[in-house]
Amino acid sequence: MHKFKFIFTIVVLCFAVAGCQTVKQKTDAIVEKENEKLSEFIGKSASKLQMELGKPDEDFTNAKGNFEFVYNTKKYLIPCERRFEINSENIVVGFVSNGCF
Repeated sequence: MHKFKFIFTIVVLCFAVAGCQTVKQKTDAIVEKENEKLSEFIGKSASKLQMELGKPDEDFTNAKGNFEFVYNTKKYLIPCERRFEINSENIVVGFVSNGCF
């Protein structure tokens, strides 16, 4: 009987690990899709970015002297922040996405 409990525990743990791996793969795929979507704005004008995403929730000049546009949303009560860096020529040169899926 002790052997049966041990084997049962091992099987349950295997399923749990496999389930976690599936969730990680799905999450990674969603994040990759998000990054592909946002990377389309690299090299485009800030006005094109605003036409697509609307007016940013925040905008400020960062330490490098570039503008940053910050867009905040929530999905399933999880906060999502997208930051875009815009250079002096008004061109999007980078982005960071946190909590977005």
